[in-house]
Amino acid sequence: MSGRHALPSRTGKLYGEIAKFGLVGASGFVVNLAVFNAIRTFTQWQTVRASVMATAVAILTNYLGLRYFTYRERTQEDRGSKRREMTLFLFFSAVGLVIENGVLYAATYGLGFDGTIANNVSKFVGIGIATLFRFWSYRTWVFRTAPEPATRSPRPTPEPLPVGGSGGR
Repeated sequence: MSGRHALPSRTGKLYGEIAKFGLVGASGFVVNLAVFNAIRTFTQWQTVRASVMATAVAILTNYLGLRYFTYRERTQEDRGSKRREMTLFLFFSAVGLVIENGVLYAATYGLGFDGTIANNVSKFVGIGIATLFRFWSYRTWVFRTAPEPATRSPRPTPEPLPVGGSGGR
């Protein structure tokens, strides 16, 4: 790939990663809002409680998409790595949950924006802010690039002894 229109490899990989993350995030967004609105329609749950449940369901579906689609080449299969990955994923997802639902809480109870449209707009804004945090944290801490396997370099060959000349014996 040469020429002025070719994307550098790193930039192309980043765009691909963002596209995959966005695809998984879009499906999680749909799950999140669908579960949120279903809970609000069919139960008497408070707004933020319904949102926390919906976010938890979306987090579980997003994990599967991120691990097996977006970052499949970065994941490792040993038990210790999986445990570390899951722990960090849940931690950063919980921080994202607080960000997302903090926006909804502030809009609903702080600013008095309570109603179906206001709740969905507030949730949308919260999801957007939390998504930026999640993208950074997941790619930086959870689904890090796997280290290259160590390869043994060939044994250095000894330099040949000088032939002829004034040897000193």
